[in-house]
Amino acid sequence: MKGYFPRFGVAVAAVALFSMPVLGGPTTYRIDPKHSDAQFAVTHLMISTVRGEFHGINGTVVYDDADPSKSSVEASIDATSVDTREPDRDKHLKSADFFDVADHPTMTFKSTKVETDGSGKLKVTGELTIRGVTKTAVLEVSVPKPAIKDPWGMERTGLSGTTNINRQDFGVAWNKKLDTGGVVVGDEVAITLDVEMVVPPAAK
Repeated sequence: MKGYFPRFGVAVAAVALFSMPVLGGPTTYRIDPKHSDAQFAVTHLMISTVRGEFHGINGTVVYDDADPSKSSVEASIDATSVDTREPDRDKHLKSADFFDVADHPTMTFKSTKVETDGSGKLKVTGELTIRGVTKTAVLEVSVPKPAIKDPWGMERTGLSGTTNINRQDFGVAWNKKLDTGGVVVGDEVAITLDVEMVVPPAAK
């Protein structure tokens, strides 16, 4: 057993060294629309929550693990992809009463500032455009997970984010009053993003 523990200690140190994250500066990722969704939740009839999602997310994320403030996001969402699992409701959401997809088929977000918030997450401020109206929105975003190689040899990572908006701010104003004094649809909308990203082959 003589000499075993020193060699064991060296081996453990080597494993620890190679297990540590490497700060490599900025990496440009492409959002994978097939594995990404934007979910939303809104109050219905003042008594319950209706949830839906958009499937068509595209864009670019530049993440600098050495200095997150140098990171950036540009993303677009296909408003025509809205899905609440109820065809008639989806048709109404696509109409001029809500998203007006005939004139505004795309929603966009472009970051203007990325900060760490002290809790291990990122605070991403940017310009959110819905129905042709642009307002400032602030997202709480998880730090991208350690990148992996997928079965096809491409580098991938993922993140999630949340924010709340008032739909009236973006001109999504349709509503009806209830006899009880409430309304059919609440104004506050909770948004959750689940995004998978890949390094484009040409950028590797």
